[in-house]
Amino acid sequence: MGTAKDVLSILGLIGVPSLGVIVGWLVKVIKAESKRQKALELGLQAILRSQMISDYNEWYVNKGYAPIWAKQNFENVWIQYEALGENGVMDGIHKDFMSLPTEPPHE
Repeated sequence: MGTAKDVLSILGLIGVPSLGVIVGWLVKVIKAESKRQKALELGLQAILRSQMISDYNEWYVNKGYAPIWAKQNFENVWIQYEALGENGVMDGIHKDFMSLPTEPPHE
């Protein structure tokens, strides 16, 4: 029975790439996929942040209240946004939005 080196030599002769080539290729693929995954997460986080800021401006700034459905939607978006990390200023916006009354102010 041959050694591992002999087996690799034979595999190389018949066109099978060496283990180093395969591992190198796998590392390259994993790195590219990791970079792509991070870009997707950051892009999604930006979209969710934009939606929450838009909702905040509409309901908190302009109307002074948010119906239950708007608060539920905001909270659903917040949960996904928060899971992506790096919340920063959005913590305060979330707190302010969720403190809004659900009925319009009486004039």
